[in-house]
Amino acid sequence: MQSPEASTAATPAQIHLTLANFADEVVGTLASLFAYVGALVLFAILGLAGLGQLPDMRDDEPGSKPGWSAADRSHPAFALSHLDSSEKTASYTILRHPEGGRRDVMRWTGEADRPVAELEIYREGGEFDVVRPATADLAVRMGLDAAAPLEQAGLIDTKFGAVSLFRPTGTAQACLLYLKRSEEPALQISGFSCQGDTLPAQRAAIACMLNRLTLLTSGNEPKLAELFARAELKRRGCAAQGSPDWLLGAANAQLRGAL
Repeated sequence: MQSPEASTAATPAQIHLTLANFADEVVGTLASLFAYVGALVLFAILGLAGLGQLPDMRDDEPGSKPGWSAADRSHPAFALSHLDSSEKTASYTILRHPEGGRRDVMRWTGEADRPVAELEIYREGGEFDVVRPATADLAVRMGLDAAAPLEQAGLIDTKFGAVSLFRPTGTAQACLLYLKRSEEPALQISGFSCQGDTLPAQRAAIACMLNRLTLLTSGNEPKLAELFARAELKRRGCAAQGSPDWLLGAANAQLRGAL
C-alpha cells in the first residue's frame, strides 16, 4: 500500500508533465499558424507580381481605348451627298468594340494634308463611358489636351435638330467643334471643322456638312433608319445656311436662353 507521502510527492511531477505537453501543443499550433500565414503572404505577393506584368490598357485616345479595334472588313454605313470635287477625303475608319459600340469616322484634309474637318458617328454599346465629358473627347481628337478649356459657341439648326458648338479658349485656332446626342437610338454625332474665315461661315460649313450626311445602311437597327428618315424631311440646302436664323442671330440671345 502506497503511503500518503509518496502519493503527495507524485503530484508535482504529473503537473510538470501536463504543462510540458501543453507547451508543446501551443508551440506546434503557433508554428502551423505562422506557416499558413506565410503561405498566404507568398501567394499574395506572387499574385500582385503577376498583375504588375499585365499591359497598361489606359489610353485617352478614343480609337485606342480597351477593346476598340479597326473593323477593316466592315462596310461604310454613312456618306456625304454631293461632295465638292475640291474636297479630299483623307480616310473613312470604322472602329468596333466587343460590347457593341461602333464608330464611323470620316476625315478631310486640305493642302499639305492638313486636317480641315472630321465627322464621327458613334453608335453606343455597353462600353459607353460617361465619366469623361464628350467635349474632352472632342478636344483630344482635334489634337488638343483633354483638359484644354473649351467655350460654348452657340447652336446651329440642322436636319437633326439643334447642334451645340464649342471652340478652344485662348488659342488662335479658327476651328469649331460640334456635338449632337440622340437618346433613341443611342447615337452621338460629333467632330470639328476648320472651314470658313468668319464665325457665321464656320457655323454654316458645319450645318451644311451635317445636312448632307446620309445613311447608306442601317443593318439591323430600324430606329437608326427611322432617325435619318425623319431628318431627311427637315433637310435644307446648303445655300440656305448662309443667313442666320434664331439660333445663329446674336439679337436673339434672350430667346435662346443660356448656352
